[in-house]
Amino acid sequence: MTLAGIELRYLVDKISEQVQDYYISNIYGITKDSILFKLHHTEKSDLFMMISTSGVWLTAVKIDQLEPNRLLKRLRSDLLRLKLKKIEQIGAERIAYFTFEGFGKEFILVGEFFGDGNILLCNNEMKILALQHSIEVRHRKLSVGLEYAQPPESGLDIFNIKESDLNELKTTDLVSAKWLGRNLGLPKKYVEAVFEIANVNPKKIGNLLTDDEIGIILETVKKIVSDVTSGNHEAVIVRNERIEVLPVKLGKLEGEVTPASSFIEGLDTVFTENIIENGKLVQSSGSDKKIKQLEIQISEQQKAIETVKEKSKNITSVANSLFEMISNGIISIENDSAQKILAAHNAKLINEKGISLIVIQDEKIKVNTKSALQSIASVLFNEAKKQSGAIGSIQSIKEKTEKKLEKFLSKTESEKDLIVVSEIRKKSWYERYRWFFTTDGILAIGGRDAASNSAIVRKHLVKNDRVFHGDIFGSPFFILKEGENAPDSSMNEVAHATVCFSRAWREGLYGVSAFWVNPEQVKKSAPSGEFLPKGSFTIEGQRNFIKSETLRLAVGIMPQDEDYVLTCGPPEPIKKNSICYAIIEPHGLEMVDAAKKIRIEFLKMHENIAKKIHIDDFVRALPAGKSQIIETGQGNLQKENIIDNEFD
Repeated sequence: MTLAGIELRYLVDKISEQVQDYYISNIYGITKDSILFKLHHTEKSDLFMMISTSGVWLTAVKIDQLEPNRLLKRLRSDLLRLKLKKIEQIGAERIAYFTFEGFGKEFILVGEFFGDGNILLCNNEMKILALQHSIEVRHRKLSVGLEYAQPPESGLDIFNIKESDLNELKTTDLVSAKWLGRNLGLPKKYVEAVFEIANVNPKKIGNLLTDDEIGIILETVKKIVSDVTSGNHEAVIVRNERIEVLPVKLGKLEGEVTPASSFIEGLDTVFTENIIENGKLVQSSGSDKKIKQLEIQISEQQKAIETVKEKSKNITSVANSLFEMISNGIISIENDSAQKILAAHNAKLINEKGISLIVIQDEKIKVNTKSALQSIASVLFNEAKKQSGAIGSIQSIKEKTEKKLEKFLSKTESEKDLIVVSEIRKKSWYERYRWFFTTDGILAIGGRDAASNSAIVRKHLVKNDRVFHGDIFGSPFFILKEGENAPDSSMNEVAHATVCFSRAWREGLYGVSAFWVNPEQVKKSAPSGEFLPKGSFTIEGQRNFIKSETLRLAVGIMPQDEDYVLTCGPPEPIKKNSICYAIIEPHGLEMVDAAKKIRIEFLKMHENIAKKIHIDDFVRALPAGKSQIIETGQGNLQKENIIDNEFD
């Protein structure tokens, strides 16, 4: 399905409301036509926005990459960490501008959602920096280095349509439905609905319409436009020969009709299905090509076997003909009578550069014409035997090729189900920070950077909490929630985590201490005449120090509600609260490589659970710097019922 201009207006307005103050934390290439943006906010849950040549929508699922996207590298280079400043539709056209800004830069991503569609990256002067595909037509040219040119405006402004705009309809000799669709840019489904709701014959010539009919048509158009753009929806998904989602019910709907909770969610369902189906075709096309190649190889190998069999048979026949010559009293192969017998068996004796050869079915066999016929026959039998031996080799190769073909045929049937589509889980509020539950079941949260350091103190620190900070520059703040009467075990664990997530990990500094204070000791403003950097606070009064002798953390998969989440903290609470864990120490592998290795270890223990957790989540859980795995194992929550759940 393709978006209508009025549908795009609703999407732009709705998405704009939700993405305020979000920035781009990651970009994924899904297909050559689809790009997924991960939007992050310091206080709100992450959002995922898909921009494709079909349209733009917020999605609840993440699809693994199905094919390369030529824009991905450039988009990541220019847009990562930038704020999504605004989204705007260009008039009533199916074109949207996405403006990103930050670090003194501004970029505009253009989405064209008509025809074959296009995605273009421009600078703030609308000079094209990269695009999905170049265009050169009569009215415009799009390529890198040129200024972006919009297509010529077509028709009327459907968002501000008035009675005078339909004057031409009163005089046209076109069918009224055709005129309306052409001039208002409405898809056929909307045009048909307008005439059905207005109870006007859509095939009626425009100049035959009465003023009342034109008035009803105008009011119906306005009502539909208003309902779609304002969100006055009863969205439905319609499945017949194809699948599409409608923001409002349009006349008589044929096929399977199911309600959607909202147009955006319905759009997510429909467009995601389309992307997956196209992805299946893309993924299977490679195997289909390989299967064709293997089938050709097998056919050629079978032909080779038949050819060699035929050669061996013919050579044996000629060898036997020599004994026929002997029985006829012929003693030399050069005898004229011998030549006739050879010819009867499709063979002949020739001489090339002084060498005597018997030619049998293009096979040249060297012989000594002065030898006895029995000796020559023996040479031919040996050659026939040699040819038969080749049949076994070719047959062996053919059998291997057939096994490859069988494997690819099986893969083609199953690989379409291997497209990984994971539901984007709604995260708990604390998951935007570093977090874990202590062995006593108390929640601890810590900052990831200056912004989140500031956020946890300013927004989540309350009276009965305990605040932790490392006795080292470059330490996060950690808060032990409701930690006023927390046992020493929890206090020690949070102090340990505070040190491990500090600069001490990256530089391998052992023996660093952390201290804790009460909430009222944390001052959110600098003393008079001083300046506090973002994420910093003033601590007043006594500091209670806890020394951390080791630098050791654990990453674990923990059950949460009806799902599983990844957490990282001191080894003991992670082992207690998880189904599997990996203990790490400083040095060794870079963050991404360490994350991949941990994920592989978890896949060995709980494949069905671990494969649903994206590698980005593993990287995000790790402390900054290199890490090495020193131990992996099943956690204390590894129980029989959890194992059973994996195979439900």
